Amino acid sequence: MEAYTDFAKVYDTFMDNIPYEEWAKRICELLSEYQIEKGLVLDLCCGTGKMTRLLRDHGYDMIGIDLSYEMLQVAMEQDSQNILYLNQDACEFELYGTVQAIVSCCDSLNYITEPKDLQQIFALANNYLEARGLFIFDMNTPYKYEKLLAQETFAENREDCAFIWDNYFDEETRMNAYELTLFLEQEDGMFARHSEEHYERAYSLQEVRALLEGAGMEFVAAFDGYTRGVLREESERMLIVAREKQMEGKYYE
Repeated sequence: MEAYTDFAKVYDTFMDNIPYEEWAKRICELLSEYQIEKGLVLDLCCGTGKMTRLLRDHGYDMIGIDLSYEMLQVAMEQDSQNILYLNQDACEFELYGTVQAIVSCCDSLNYITEPKDLQQIFALANNYLEARGLFIFDMNTPYKYEKLLAQETFAENREDCAFIWDNYFDEETRMNAYELTLFLEQEDGMFARHSEEHYERAYSLQEVRALLEGAGMEFVAAFDGYTRGVLREESERMLIVAREKQMEGKYYE
């Protein structure tokens, strides 16, 4: 079963508790700290484009890339003025030139379950970033998978949709799987049942830093993803900042 097909229709409904505006402000603060006040920014794994639109409203020229055509359809049904959306695989994304910064939010990179593929994304980011450009992204921490998601079941009921989320985390493989059962109201008032399976991988900060550096990028900093404070053992999300590093063999100089 593919992920983010039927879920795309109700993704924003169930994600209405995510502090996108706060996260966008934090990203803009980080960009500003490194003198990136304007210019072209890529939102990698942009989903329905919520963060893409917020960053555009902060004055950046935006490109959004996502593998799910259904998620991009929702994004383009919103206010997509001055945003270029591309239906591409993050592991093989292509741009027409360089960008000032790349961002990726909502633990999208945890969906990259093979370390070699994650390193490939970092190498592509390094390739398409302008000199000293930033890559800012968040990831769920091993603590969240081990202690909070674990083998739990979550459910939520809304007026016209509902879901049941059965979670399974394997500590040996570091793989997290969740089976998502959706109930979506149809035009006739009946509810249709849909199922999706999602897979993510738990990466430690040490693993991510090694992959960044292996891809030629410069690791800059890591923070608690919710507070931008010190990353603690009990942090649920980590916010990572990396920087473009000049290297031989890049497509663009």
